[in-house]
Amino acid sequence: MNKKLPAKRKVLATVATIFSLAAANIAHAQSVPAHPAPSASHGVPAAKTPQQRRDTTAANRFSARVDVALSNPAASKGEWGLLIADAATGETLYALNDDKYFVPASNMKLFSTALALSKLGVDYKFQTTLETRGTISDDGTLSGDLFLVGRGDPNLSNRKFPFNLKEEFDGPPEKVLAELADKLVAKGVKQIKGDVVGDDSYFPREPYPDGWEIGDMVWEYGAAISAIVLDDNTATLTLAPGILAGDAVKAEIAPVTPDFYVENDVVTSAAEVKSDITLTREPGAQLVVVRGTLPANSAPRKLILAIHEPALHAAAVLQKLLTDRGVKITGNSRAVHIAEVPADTPPRAVLAEHISIPLGDSVKLVNKISQNLHTEMLLRTAARQSGLWAKPEDLMKFPTDFYAAAGIAPDDVIQTDGSGLSRHDLVTPRALVALLKYAQTQPWFQAYYASLPVAGIDGTLEDHMKNTIAAGRIHAKTGSVEHVRTRSGFAELPSGRTLIFSFLSNNQGGKGHEATDALDAISVAMIEEFDVKPELPSRHAKPNAHPPH
Repeated sequence: MNKKLPAKRKVLATVATIFSLAAANIAHAQSVPAHPAPSASHGVPAAKTPQQRRDTTAANRFSARVDVALSNPAASKGEWGLLIADAATGETLYALNDDKYFVPASNMKLFSTALALSKLGVDYKFQTTLETRGTISDDGTLSGDLFLVGRGDPNLSNRKFPFNLKEEFDGPPEKVLAELADKLVAKGVKQIKGDVVGDDSYFPREPYPDGWEIGDMVWEYGAAISAIVLDDNTATLTLAPGILAGDAVKAEIAPVTPDFYVENDVVTSAAEVKSDITLTREPGAQLVVVRGTLPANSAPRKLILAIHEPALHAAAVLQKLLTDRGVKITGNSRAVHIAEVPADTPPRAVLAEHISIPLGDSVKLVNKISQNLHTEMLLRTAARQSGLWAKPEDLMKFPTDFYAAAGIAPDDVIQTDGSGLSRHDLVTPRALVALLKYAQTQPWFQAYYASLPVAGIDGTLEDHMKNTIAAGRIHAKTGSVEHVRTRSGFAELPSGRTLIFSFLSNNQGGKGHEATDALDAISVAMIEEFDVKPELPSRHAKPNAHPPH
C-alpha cells in the first residue's frame, strides 16, 4: 500500500469568522429554505409552557445559525444529522435527520466504552501471565515452553496513569514485559529448554474487522487486533538524515521485531529542500520500503508502524529481554492463536503475572485520545465474559441487549467493529443521544463522563473552541475518518442546564477542516442560543388586585 505521509498540521477553527457572517446572512437565512427547526414531526411537543416557548424561540435562532455554519460550499455538499435534547427532561430541543444513518467514525467508541463499563465494571483489571507446563530444576532450568498469555490488556506499555490532560510515558515501550522478565529471573530461571510463545488465544483470531481499509493496516491507528497488545502493537521506524546532502539516511527499528524488515532508499537532501517521504508495505508482506529525501542536518523523522502479528512480535521481544538478562534459550519465539490443550497433560503453572490499571482509567485514555486498538480490546473483553464467539458476526450481536436496555431503537446501530474505524458502521443521532441519556443514570457514569475530551482543554478537543463560551463546557467524543466528521456528548450551559447532543456529518469533501469548523460553530451556537433563563416579572408590572383562587 503506497501512502504519502501527511504533513502534520494544526487546524485553526474559524468560528469567529463564521459568526461575523451571521448578521449579514441572517436575512438571507430567513428567506431561503432553512434547516428545519424543531417541530412535532421531529418528536418535539408543541410549545405550551413558558420554558417550551423559550426553547422554540431559541431553536429558531439556532437553526438560522446552523444555516450560516453550513453555508461553506464544502460543508454544504455533505449530509448532516443534528439532535439536541435536554439532559434533565429528555425533551428534544432541535432535530435534523436524527433518524437517518451516518458513519459515526470514533463516535462508535461511545457505545463500546459504555458497554465495557456496564459489563465489566469501573474497577475491572486485566491479567497477563507467564506460564509453563514444564518444570524448573534446582539449577534454574525450565524444561518446557514459556507462554506469554494475553487477555486483552491494552496497556502493556510505558504509559503513566491516570491520564491528566496529556499522555505521559516513563521508561522503554516494553516496560511491562521487562518487569515480567525480571519476575521470571527472580524465580531463579537461568535457562529455558523450549520456545517462547505468544499466546493470544483468549480472543478468536480476527486481526482486521470488516470495513477497515488496506491503508489502515500500515499505521498505528490500524494495528492488528490481538489479545496481546505490546505498546499498542506498534514499532517505531526512525530515519536520521546525514549532515551533508548525499549522506546516507540511517534507519532503525525499535523494538527489533520479526514482523517486518526495512528497505531504506531515503537519501539526505540539501538543507533547504522540504522532506518528502513515501512508505510502502503491501498487505501481508514483511517488506517495508521507504523512499524519498530528508533535509541535511534536520531532526530525525519517526514513523509509528503497525504490527501485523502481535503475538509473535511480543514473544520475540520477551525472548530478547530474557536473553539480555542472561537467560539461555534453546528454542525459538513463536505464536499460538488457538488454545493448545494436549491430552493427558497438566494445566499450565503461572510463573509471573501483571495486573492492569482499573478499567475506568483505561476508558479515560481511550476516549481522550481516541485509541482504536484499545477500544477493540474493551469490546472483546466484555464479550469474552460470556465465552468465545464463533465468528465476527456473533461478536457484533453481543451488544444487542445492552443497546435495548439503553433505549436505543432497533436497527439504529449497525456495528462491525468497536472503534469506528470501520466504514461499515452506521448509527443515527438519536441512537447516540439515547445512549448518553441512559449513561447519565448509571453507576459508572462518572468515569464515562470524565473520559470525554473537553473543548479547549484536553484530548481531541484540546485545540478547538478556545477563547469561546464553549471552552470547558463541551464534553464530547470526536470522530474522524475520510469524509466523516462527528461529535457527540454533553454541553454544560452557564445557567446550569445540561444538554445532550449528537452532530454527525458524512460525505464531506474539501480539505477536511471545513466540516470541523462547522461543528465548532454549531457547538458554540448551541450553548449561546439554548442558555435560556426564565423571564423575570417586570418591575413595572402592577400586582393583581384579585389573585385567582
